[in-house]
Amino acid sequence: MPIVKFVKEKKEIEVPDGANLRTEAIKAGINLNQGLNGIGAGINRYMNCKGMGLCGTCRVLITKGLENTNKLTMREWLKFRTVVPTPIPDPIPALAYVGHEENMRLACCTTVHGDIEVESGPELDLFGENFFS
Repeated sequence: MPIVKFVKEKKEIEVPDGANLRTEAIKAGINLNQGLNGIGAGINRYMNCKGMGLCGTCRVLITKGLENTNKLTMREWLKFRTVVPTPIPDPIPALAYVGHEENMRLACCTTVHGDIEVESGPELDLFGENFFS
């Protein structure tokens, strides 16, 4: 059975193959609905989309073992890779400049098929040099 290691919480859990990351984290008492850079973590524990992939508060960073998860779902692709139409000639992807887009996933859309290492509530670089470029 795969092992999921939560880095910030310093906790490891064993999950069945194909288990939903959000569901297993809740069973282990880990709150993945961190909100925006930790702001709103308390209320987001209760006020979220309940695993429908709509709110984005269960955003996690897969630091090791990304290949042991399912492919990016359509909802994740829309959140992390969709181009937002803008009047400027170079359209800006929705969350393309917040950092770690290649390894960022929504826990509610992620299934585990092998050992992974997860960082819950990764920081978003909202004011970095790339965000407004």
